[in-house]
Amino acid sequence: MAVPRFWRRLKNLYNLLGTHCKNCGSYYYPPRNICPACRRGGKVEPYKFKGAGEVLTYTIIHGGPKDNARPTPYVLAIIKLDEGPRLTSQIVANPEDVKIGMRVKSVFRKLGEESKHGIIYYGTKFIPA
Repeated sequence: MAVPRFWRRLKNLYNLLGTHCKNCGSYYYPPRNICPACRRGGKVEPYKFKGAGEVLTYTIIHGGPKDNARPTPYVLAIIKLDEGPRLTSQIVANPEDVKIGMRVKSVFRKLGEESKHGIIYYGTKFIPA
């Protein structure tokens, strides 16, 4: 399988795809095959998250590894999506503007690259709503 095709198949990375249990109403990201609450009684279906949420907590990274491609400082946050799941992601904003409780929305951005001529990784980051 070609490398680009492999990365396109990781749909939850590109589209914020998770799962929803029709039995108990819980949402999960990343996707689950079985509902942890209902176990075998759960009826899990794919779900595309809207991408809106709020910042629960965050940290500002001022320095990183020597080979870090991200310009510093940058913000890493735990975001609670409106549907309930929490995830860790970068917030693309001025670090001084980020606050706990602020509304954010997902965007598709470059995450990194292997080398100057290597694979470029894309995925979900967040911006102020």
